[in-house]
Amino acid sequence: MCEFCHKHGEGKTWYLRAENYSQDLLSDLRRRAFLQEFIPMAAALESKLPQLQEKLDQMDRMPGFVRKVLVHRAVAKQKRDHYGQVLPLEDVEKIFDFVTSITRLPCVCRKATTRSEQRYCYGISLAPDGGKLREIFETAGGEYLLGPDTKGFETLSREEALAAFRDHEREGLCHTVWTFVTPFIGGICNCDSTDCLALRCSIRHQMPMVFRAEYVAEVNPDLCHGCRQCLRQCQFGAIGYSPARKKAEVRAEACYGCGICRPACARGAIGLVARSAVPAAAKVW
Repeated sequence: MCEFCHKHGEGKTWYLRAENYSQDLLSDLRRRAFLQEFIPMAAALESKLPQLQEKLDQMDRMPGFVRKVLVHRAVAKQKRDHYGQVLPLEDVEKIFDFVTSITRLPCVCRKATTRSEQRYCYGISLAPDGGKLREIFETAGGEYLLGPDTKGFETLSREEALAAFRDHEREGLCHTVWTFVTPFIGGICNCDSTDCLALRCSIRHQMPMVFRAEYVAEVNPDLCHGCRQCLRQCQFGAIGYSPARKKAEVRAEACYGCGICRPACARGAIGLVARSAVPAAAKVW
């Protein structure tokens, strides 16, 4: 299991513990301050994106030991403040079973990278109508979330949210759950390595902003007929193809366990297994 499961889950999957969504955690002054600063900071990201990308490129060119120290510091800060983990749709469903509020929001990453409003982020809460989390975001959001050119907050039912997430999977987006000062969980996003800054950092710059999922994908060779649709769906380059055997295969050490390759397979040849059960991936987070 990932380190958050040990620290914040008592050895169980940390994001399936309702207490990590508790409104009581929002009474922490540091957490409230972080949330109040988060939206204005994110709203300014669009103008700062070129400088951020240049800094990442500079880090990639640094000597290995210097880069290692800087990456370690950056990742440690993210784990403390705003860190994510990939999760498959069935775990999203489990979360939606116990939260009482699901609110669709504009994605701050897409606003910066595409300069348009794209609604791929979902605020989740144990409190009706979003509780204190929604109150903080409404107060801090200003025109970014509530201006005349936006839909504002959209409250969705569990069924509406799951239908949206299935659509996101068909688009090739993987689901990620996020903290706002760990261990408080306030959102689930739908990410890709082109427009999502966290995945861009993790994949292109080897600066992990998310844990991999508690699972890895596995291909059943008896069902696979080599259509290669799963290769096109994978964000992480974790699926290969054998022309000799005409079969797809998963490189477990590269797999993030998101499961979005599954709906691409018409024959149902791909499933998920526990990461801990796969030696090549068990310690790769």
